[in-house]
Amino acid sequence: MTLTELAAPTLRPQAEQIADYTAYLPERHTAPQSWYASVADARMHWYDLIAGFPERLDIHDPIGRYQRRMQFELEAMASRHHLFFALTRPQVRFDPAAAIQWGFFSLKLTLPLLVGQAKKRDSITFELTVPFAATLKKPTVKLTANFVTLNWGGLVEAYSVHDILQAHAPDKVPCEVVYVGQTHDPEAQLARAQLPALQKLHAKHKEDFDTLLLVQQFDVKVNCASGDPAELPHNAHPRAAAVLQGERMDLLEAALIRHFEGTAAETRRQAERQARRERVTAVQQANNLVQFTLDLEWPEMGAYDTIGSALAAAAPRHLLSCFVADDDVVVSRMTPPAPAGGAKVKRQV
Repeated sequence: MTLTELAAPTLRPQAEQIADYTAYLPERHTAPQSWYASVADARMHWYDLIAGFPERLDIHDPIGRYQRRMQFELEAMASRHHLFFALTRPQVRFDPAAAIQWGFFSLKLTLPLLVGQAKKRDSITFELTVPFAATLKKPTVKLTANFVTLNWGGLVEAYSVHDILQAHAPDKVPCEVVYVGQTHDPEAQLARAQLPALQKLHAKHKEDFDTLLLVQQFDVKVNCASGDPAELPHNAHPRAAAVLQGERMDLLEAALIRHFEGTAAETRRQAERQARRERVTAVQQANNLVQFTLDLEWPEMGAYDTIGSALAAAAPRHLLSCFVADDDVVVSRMTPPAPAGGAKVKRQV
């Protein structure tokens, strides 16, 4: 056997690996691009519940099932390129010591609340809808500080206090963005409350505020003379598609950090900022990106859709014009057009 024949089994797999890796790189267009990114889907989760998970959740208990389901949803997000906001909001709790009230001849339910650090007494009233599997005309209601359970006989529903407020919010207290991040993470640190930056923020705010997570899936429309590179046959490969999607989310994340957190956020280390600047420039050049627009609107979030930060005024819609200059994303807030006629549809509990 010759030396060439001896070496062949080793060389062949290496060559195949290089070819395999190259096949995963997305195919590019050289024509200039502009993007329009909008929120395709958004889900709210209560981070304090994630951070306070017991070691073992009792899935036979409705509240345990609720918490485990939330953890499953966030763990699934770790494989996807979505963005999330960490939001703070004044603490609100149910008051288990107070009485609930029913409307006459109806399923109108009034639940007692304690609001803020002063635990100011308040309440929330809403109409229940009888679920299909119910065997009772009126459920048995049980309150804890964080949850309400509705026992309809045939099934038991569990809702957190923020689920109820989000669907039937009695106040218009805005949520404040304190951190912007991405869900994509092989270690799923977000679902396990192990993301260091969020751990620090939670420790800082937990005594005075509730911390929520707004996970958002974005739809990016590409305006390019050669079309959207994501539609090329080669880029249908899952890994090539993931590279393109990751690049787009990196730029959107950088723009949202600039808009909501500014350039000197305490949660961002210098090394992270420098790495992001280098990434922003590389992505802009690879896509020949001229400009992109970010349209943040959450039409089914109820009163929780009024979002702002210490730097960005609270609003139900943020329309941002963005471009890359000097290794950074420059963001300008635009005035959204007047909304079309018709009321918003809010989720019902």
